[in-house]
Amino acid sequence: MRLDEFIEDFQRDESADLRRLAEEKSYAITEYLDDVERQLDETVQGDALFGSTAPSIFVGRSNYPDVSTGLLSPVAGPETDPTDYVTSGEWYQQGYSIDDVFQRRTGLLNSTRSASVNVEDVWDGFVGVQREVAIADEPVDVEIGLDGQPDLDVDLDDIGAPRGPRARARDAELAENPSVPLEVEKTLEDDDWRADGAMTYLYRRGFDVYEINKILSAGALGQGANRRLVPTRWSITAVDDTVGQYLRGTIRNASSIDTTEVRVNEYMGNTYWVIMTPGQWEFELVELKAPGSIWNPDPDAGMYMAADSEGYEGRTDYVDETSGAYYATRLAVLEHLQERGRQAKVLVVRHASPEYWAPVGVWQIREGVRHAFEQEVGEAESFRDALTELAPHFPVSLAQLRRKSEMVSGLQAQISDF
Repeated sequence: MRLDEFIEDFQRDESADLRRLAEEKSYAITEYLDDVERQLDETVQGDALFGSTAPSIFVGRSNYPDVSTGLLSPVAGPETDPTDYVTSGEWYQQGYSIDDVFQRRTGLLNSTRSASVNVEDVWDGFVGVQREVAIADEPVDVEIGLDGQPDLDVDLDDIGAPRGPRARARDAELAENPSVPLEVEKTLEDDDWRADGAMTYLYRRGFDVYEINKILSAGALGQGANRRLVPTRWSITAVDDTVGQYLRGTIRNASSIDTTEVRVNEYMGNTYWVIMTPGQWEFELVELKAPGSIWNPDPDAGMYMAADSEGYEGRTDYVDETSGAYYATRLAVLEHLQERGRQAKVLVVRHASPEYWAPVGVWQIREGVRHAFEQEVGEAESFRDALTELAPHFPVSLAQLRRKSEMVSGLQAQISDF
């Protein structure tokens, strides 16, 4: 499809989508927390949480190497399907709104204890139960002893999904024997296997990054003496980065794409423009955060712009400005190129509008870009032509974009751009 026709189609959809997103914008989460408190009163019997099914875990980063480590359990009762509460790409497929994510995440009780991150041979006690839950292929029935009343405060994070009520755990016991995939058992049994190799192995065996980062967070990957609990925020980015490096290696000698391609996708008040042009691998993410959005709350502040990039050899240091969003976006792009057996120069522009009223984690960025490749493709004669035609639809001018983006600044400026 010619790029001008592609843009015309997108414009028709854009206004309707923005109206829908504005209608979904809601601050009803306070009312929902009242329901969670009621459910907690019904579920917590005395000082114990019986019959709970834990689908996931959480590891904090404060006070590292002594961290808060927790089991996440739904509080809505035995009829609840615990897999509905696990952060995954299914949330995108089901069209979850920001409200939906908050309801799922605030419906999980995080039962926590402090622990050392060194867990090479720890498979008993609270930490042992947590690690068993993390490596299981299905949610696990547990019995948790609590010490004190739950705290209903909601924690927000731009990398991980929101976290709801927390309670201090006294102890935890498995109520069943977890089922562990053979591939995970293999990584556990090999004490000489580095964590990056084990992650890549699991990914190639069909494990998505959501499953791998849970296993890594529980300290169940890597050489035996080096196995440690990994804070959830760090594990998410580590897996995206490691798998991304593996995928980049698979396309190093691949042929380039032949045409400049443009795709766009919208999700939860975020718009993702993906521009791919012929050439060797090169990647840049530019983030535009609108005034009044969650990370740029001052309505008079102007557009906040951030960017990070890499060339053919990748990067050896952590990004400066775009944090985990960079690695989640790069992973989605590389998955697409690897599937095609091609390489390309890729610019992704993310616009976080005011409709993105609360952070839900980088999973929505990963899925928003992954599913951009399922959308209609617009074609342009060149990277310059693509940017020239798209520029009127960006929330910043081409001149502003050029001052921030290395890829765009590589184009010769014209008077008309200003």
